[in-house]
Amino acid sequence: MTLLHPIFTRWPAQYPDRLQLFSLPTPNGVKVGIMLEETGLAYEPHRIDIMAHENHDPAFLALNPNGKIPAIFDPDGPGGRPLALFESGAILIYLADKTGRLLSTDPNTRYETIQWLMWQMGGVGPMFGQVGFFNKFAGKAYEDKRPRERYATESARLLGVLDERLAGRDWVMGADYSIADISLLGWVRNLIGFYEARELVGFDRFGHVQRWLERGLARTAVQRGLKVTAA
Repeated sequence: MTLLHPIFTRWPAQYPDRLQLFSLPTPNGVKVGIMLEETGLAYEPHRIDIMAHENHDPAFLALNPNGKIPAIFDPDGPGGRPLALFESGAILIYLADKTGRLLSTDPNTRYETIQWLMWQMGGVGPMFGQVGFFNKFAGKAYEDKRPRERYATESARLLGVLDERLAGRDWVMGADYSIADISLLGWVRNLIGFYEARELVGFDRFGHVQRWLERGLARTAVQRGLKVTAA
């Protein structure tokens, strides 16, 4: 099998019959690695070094014109036709549908799960990312601390929403682990780890979130997924 997409001129596929993952272990990037490990789908990972601006390579932009990771190319997409796809939330839904795993087929439960996925995509990701910028990266040197406090306050509010949701539940959707959990694990982990914002957002007051994070990180597939495309 020969894969004809321009991405493979820069990152050739050694196993062209497998789903191709282009990513890096960022909070968004690990979502797809975890999902692939959870579902057991055969895949081939390609590391995209965003610090070296590989995500701006024309070959990568042909796959994702937005120039962000993760992205996938599935040679066996719907109807047996190849599918190129970007945006981590869309990829999670696609892989759940492809495998029949981690997203309920019951319409009510399905849409409620997608609701929490969209909540992560639209709220948790952008807000936690801003905390990372202002607390860990270049924004840390800014004299004006009001932006950092604004994003820290909103991140704490979002953690409170998640904590309330997890009261009496093992997972976001109750007894069943799902793509909603996968979407959130990397972000919560990074917030208190790599972003060094545990005290800033008062993380220790969110006991349900703490126990949920411990349960999630203890999963073997999660541990493997966090390392996909690592250096």
